[in-house]
Parts: sequence; C-alpha cells; structure tokens
Amino acid sequence: MAHARIDAPTICLGLLMLAGTVLRPRVGQVYRTSLDYVLVIALYLLSGVGSAILVGAVGALSQDRRHPLVKKVFNGAQSVICAAAGGMVFHFAGGPTGDAVLSHPWDAIWTTTAANATWLVVNALLLCVVLSLEPGDPTPATFLRKVALPTSPPLLGYGLLGLLLAVAWLSGLGFLSILLIFVPLYVSRWALSQYEAERRAQAATMRAFIQVIETKDLYTRGHSERVSEGVGMLGRHLELTDDRQSALEHAGLLHDVGKVGVPTSIIQKPGRLDDSEMDAIRLHPARGVELIGNIPFLEEVKSAVLHHHEKYDGSGYPAGLSGENIPYFARIIGIVDAFDCLTSTRSYRPARGVEETLQILIQDRYTHFDPNLVDAYVEVIRRHGWKTVDQPAPDGSVVVTIDHDDLSLGSGGGATGNAAGPD
Repeated sequence: MAHARIDAPTICLGLLMLAGTVLRPRVGQVYRTSLDYVLVIALYLLSGVGSAILVGAVGALSQDRRHPLVKKVFNGAQSVICAAAGGMVFHFAGGPTGDAVLSHPWDAIWTTTAANATWLVVNALLLCVVLSLEPGDPTPATFLRKVALPTSPPLLGYGLLGLLLAVAWLSGLGFLSILLIFVPLYVSRWALSQYEAERRAQAATMRAFIQVIETKDLYTRGHSERVSEGVGMLGRHLELTDDRQSALEHAGLLHDVGKVGVPTSIIQKPGRLDDSEMDAIRLHPARGVELIGNIPFLEEVKSAVLHHHEKYDGSGYPAGLSGENIPYFARIIGIVDAFDCLTSTRSYRPARGVEETLQILIQDRYTHFDPNLVDAYVEVIRRHGWKTVDQPAPDGSVVVTIDHDDLSLGSGGGATGNAAGPD
C-alpha cells in the first residue's frame, strides 16, 4: 500500500477529524457511533490508503479527556486497525485514487462500499471482544442484535458521503466540498441532539410528577421508579425492540399516576376501606389514562396504565379482562407491581424476602398473573438479583392486613390469600 502523503486533503480532513465531536452522534441512550470513517473513505480516494490510516490515528487525539487511559489506547488502536482493514480491501480490490476516481466512478463506488463494510465489521468485532471481557450487560450478542445490525444499513449509507466528498473535491470545489458535506451533517446532528434533550426533559418531568404523587404515603416513595426498573429488566430479557422497551419503562413509571386524584385520607387510612373509598381507589387507572391522554405515547402505555390491575383469571378491574385479553404491558406491570409491593415495607407489615415473594408469584400463576411472564420474571430476578430499599418500620398500631398500593393481590380489596400471608 502507498505511503502517507501530506497533501491538502490530508491536512484539511485531518483537522476536521480532530474536531471529533461533529462526527460522533449518539445511537440510542447508551452507545456512540463514529462517523470518522467518512473522512477515511474520502482519503482512500483522494490521497491513498496510507494517508487515510494516518488521519485515522490523528482522530484518536480528539477523544474526551475524561476517558481513562486504557479506553483512549483502545479507541486509538481501534481507529487505526479499522482504517487499515478497510484500506487493505480498497487497495487489493483495485480502488481508484485521485483523478482516476472521476474516470472510473463505478470502481470507486463498489470498492469504497466494500471498504466501508469492512470497517464496520472490524469495528463491531473489536467492540465484541471488549464486551466479552466485561461481565454483565450488554453482552456481545446483545450489542450485535440491538446496535450493530440495526445501524449497519444507515452507516453504510453514511459511507457514501466519503465518496461524495472525494468527488466534489476532485471536481474543483476543494475545501468547499467539506462545507457542502459536513455543514448539513452537523445541522442534522444538532437537531437530533435537541430531540434527545427534549425527551430527557420530558422523562425528568414525569419522574418529578410521580415523586410528588408518592409523597402522599411514606411507604410507597420510589415505588413507581422501582416498577419502571423491574419492567425494564423483564423487557430486556424478553428482547423487546428499543421503542417498545422505552414505552414499557414509561408505562411502569406512570402506572399509578391516577392516584393524584385519590384523597390522601384514603391512601393513608389504616383500616379497611368502605365501598365508596374502594371505588375511589379503583378509579385511579382510568384517571391515569385521562392525565396522560394528551401525551404522545404509544397506545400500549395507556392500555397498560388502564389495565395493570386486571387478573389473569378475570377477577380484576376495571374491565374484568382475563388471560391474553389483558394487554401485554399491563400483564408485565401487574407482576412487577405486586413484586415491589411485597418486597417493600408497608404501614401494616414488614417487607417480605425476595425469594418468598417469588414463590408467591409462582403460586399465583394462572389466577393473578400470566404464567409465562411470571416464569420469565422469576428467572430474571434470580439471575440479576433485586436491590431492596431501606424504609421506616411498620406502624405497630396498624393490625389490618390490607394493601392500599396493590389491590390486584387477592379479591375483595387489599391483599388477601397468598399475598397477605397469615392473619
């Protein structure tokens, strides 16, 4: 392969590589992807493979200073290895360089596409090696399924920007070709960042709203956050798509939002509820749907909020749905809602142990809960564990076994049967 040439394209694109942040948009909530290879592909065509590798190494200098040294070294090596691997494919496939790009456009297209695909494959394999060395999530398989494969087609498309940049430069635009390609890219990235910021602000607002609601009862503070975390664990185990996973976690957070309309005196009442008070409790799912009705969520979120107190045998509320007629998200939330209720202290009883609670869920399969989802949730908790929270001790003056938080456990209001335990 040719030696690196320090020419105008190498200098200009090397400086742009140092800008770094323009070329590293976020993918989802966790991963960041690099579009540095757009510049590398352009340099394959403009100055040769050697220059492309050199600029790939320069790009490592633009890393976040807060990254640990080991991560910086890996990222730098990753950039060079990917650029070299793509360059080898480009070189041995006979990829054109310089003015030959304009005279052999189809050769330029297929060789740069092959180099681009090689870059992406090598990059994914290197990341899988790192993930395999770190226990826990995400696993290499999860990364490949949820990040690498879904993003490969658009990233292959982005690679064509490198070809377009090279053609524009060779056609006489020179430095202006960089502005032509990367100004729109930067603007689109800025617009996406604003969308992400709006989503984060919306999520923070929802959490603040839920925290205000849960101040009505000292014993249920943090309940909705924990339910959201629990359904998230189960959703990942069930391999939901990213959109449905996000919707499920929102549904878990908002499932009790309708309690804002329930008088505090009822929620904190130490004795058994009368019929009118029970009716007020049973209305909270419908009120929750009214509150979030104008928020642009998926319909699955609203149906989950409305039906999370249905029972698998049809004895729940508000519609008396049974089996798989109960919305999928509602069945998931019902399980996690009950689990968190029982593993948390209430005014009338101490928290139950995790394993004891799992046995209650297993015992109430088919009557209260979807048996398949219970089995999946038990597997998730036994594999990953569940962090219980410190709460005030039960109020010794309260002797009734009634649960104001989760009325899906038992019939007739409150936790009777398995959930309530001995009288």
